[in-house]
Amino acid sequence: MLALKYASPVVVNTDTALVSIFSYLKLRSIVKLLKGYADTQNFNLGRAAHAQLILANRATDEDVTTNNSLVQLYAKCGEISFARKVFDGMLVRNVVSWSTIMSAYLHVGCVFEAFKLFKEMVSVNNDSLRPNEYVLATLLSCVSQTRTIMEGKQLHGYVLKTGLVFYQYVKNALVHLYSRCADMGQAFGVLSSVPGLDAVSYNSVINGLVEHGYLAEALKALVRMVGENVVWDSISYVTVFSLCSHLKDLKLGSQVHGRILKDNVDINVFVGTAMIDMYGKCNEITSAKKVFFNIQTQNVFSWTAMVDAYFQIGCFEESLNLFIYMLAEDVRPNEYTFAVLLNSCAGLSSLGYGNALHSLIEKSGYKDDVCVGNTLICMYTKSGDVDSAAKMFGGMVQMDVVTWNMMINGYCQHGLGREALAVFHQMLTTQHHPTAITFVGALSACGHLGHVREGFYYLNQLMKQMGVEPGLEHYTCIIGLLSKAGQLDKAERFMSSLPVVWDVVAWRILLNACHVHRNYDLGKRVAEHILQLNPNDVGTYLLLSNMHAKANRWDGVSDIRKLMRERNVKKEPGASWIEIQNTTHVFISEDNKHPEYAKIREKVNELLTSIKQIGYVPDTSAVLHDVEDEHKDYYLSFHSEKLAVAYALLKTPPVAPIRIIKNLRICDDCHAAMKLIAKITERKIIVRDSSRFHCFRDGLCSCTDYW
Repeated sequence: MLALKYASPVVVNTDTALVSIFSYLKLRSIVKLLKGYADTQNFNLGRAAHAQLILANRATDEDVTTNNSLVQLYAKCGEISFARKVFDGMLVRNVVSWSTIMSAYLHVGCVFEAFKLFKEMVSVNNDSLRPNEYVLATLLSCVSQTRTIMEGKQLHGYVLKTGLVFYQYVKNALVHLYSRCADMGQAFGVLSSVPGLDAVSYNSVINGLVEHGYLAEALKALVRMVGENVVWDSISYVTVFSLCSHLKDLKLGSQVHGRILKDNVDINVFVGTAMIDMYGKCNEITSAKKVFFNIQTQNVFSWTAMVDAYFQIGCFEESLNLFIYMLAEDVRPNEYTFAVLLNSCAGLSSLGYGNALHSLIEKSGYKDDVCVGNTLICMYTKSGDVDSAAKMFGGMVQMDVVTWNMMINGYCQHGLGREALAVFHQMLTTQHHPTAITFVGALSACGHLGHVREGFYYLNQLMKQMGVEPGLEHYTCIIGLLSKAGQLDKAERFMSSLPVVWDVVAWRILLNACHVHRNYDLGKRVAEHILQLNPNDVGTYLLLSNMHAKANRWDGVSDIRKLMRERNVKKEPGASWIEIQNTTHVFISEDNKHPEYAKIREKVNELLTSIKQIGYVPDTSAVLHDVEDEHKDYYLSFHSEKLAVAYALLKTPPVAPIRIIKNLRICDDCHAAMKLIAKITERKIIVRDSSRFHCFRDGLCSCTDYW
């Protein structure tokens, strides 16, 4: 080395110089040099060093230490084929050789190759090649990845026989294995039978319990961890905050945060992100913001956690606005960011923003991600564009059960029962088995179509064949199915025949059917039952009042209003909103505050005049006031959805579909008017009310006049 420093400035043969260097270096220095290249993942210099070792005759097949260093070098550089060539060429191997190559295969995900090597190793009749703690820890990690529990138990037996179970990392690998395989009894058995627990052991157990939904057991494990005074690491805090998020336990989360402050723990981006997620899930947005702004180095995960925190509390606009700041900070979104943003768009029914995100997803290379594809389907269906959802579904490269469920239930939301059942039957021909959510969609589709026999076949036979246990939501779908078919007495008997605690939703479905089929006596009994369960259920008061009004029982309407005043139950004013060029316009019934109200009113009158010529007659039964007919016509004329559709016709191109969101159930008169407006304007009008989507086209509605 010194000779090189003082050499004369003449042309030097570099290869010859390096050969001289490697001839001069001692074995210990060579290993250290190769380790440095491995740690920095410098493949080019490492390969050059390997070549010079060969030229210097320092890398012979019998040189175990140097060859082990070369295997490790190539493994850390991700060049597994080079590592394997060196390993296969070794005439002499020791335990380190086998451990290094198996670990290399583990890190590149080729776990079955690691298993093959282990079998080859144990088949060698050599006491010096008995697997040690490092080999067993590597193999247990391989089993954790594949979740092959039987192989894991065989390895567990081996480490018990050899006494390797007392090594901390072997024990931790066992705990992690059983946690990943959801065998929490065995995981606790390892904890209880082997002394000397550390944070890694508890992290694996708590994380495994949380991952598989055993939250109460995870909380007990945490109490035990604290009671044994185990020193926490950063992963411990991330794991415990995850538990708090799933429990939505703000008090426990705040206590853990206090422990961080007390012990002066550095809040790195991983711990900070877990804290933001915890506060977001617990609806404590102020604390989430404080943590977010105190993290010194932000990354995509911390930004996504903050975006999700706003989404969790229903602040969808703030979630989308924060994304703009994220892009300004030059932080590139990942698939989870897009999933949260698309869900925020779905919450707002903001199709314009959703389309913009879809374009960005295409450019960012996440179009084939299953999670992103699923949320795109969700966004389009909830924003009223089921055709785009179907196009997205048809173009997906990979699918999972959620994909099928999204499309089936998306069609159901739009009242497209035939399309939903077609997708369901298509799913039955794939390797994806229907879940409880799938059957909710299938039964809902039967309800839309009035297919009573088919619905009961799914409930009583197909669900059993698929191993899906019927729950309250499935029985509620049957109530909807019988109600849609007009079999109200059978629906009532079905409810009384099952040992099920029915909730307000099921009873309200039956009440709505009584309203549609004008079975007022049963409707009154059902309404009284609902108000016993929930005296403040506004929808029930309104449906009951509507039923009295349709029967011209104005004393009944008066009684309902009096009861609402006594119980301080207030009807939310009817509101509708539309999105035009990324701007949302809100309309309130009979409201004249819109800057273009005069033009809107004129357009409404024009539309009503036109549809009266083709048979429209105002349905005054929708007016809950005992007033003269001309006043009833006035009340009906300026409902919020009529104002919204008039404004959309003024401001959108002649062929563009109109999408309206409404906070209440659309009334009978507006429903009839929308069908005829869609016909005379040759427009598709989609109205999302409080219960479902209505797609009006050519004088018809997708709900077939039942909603």
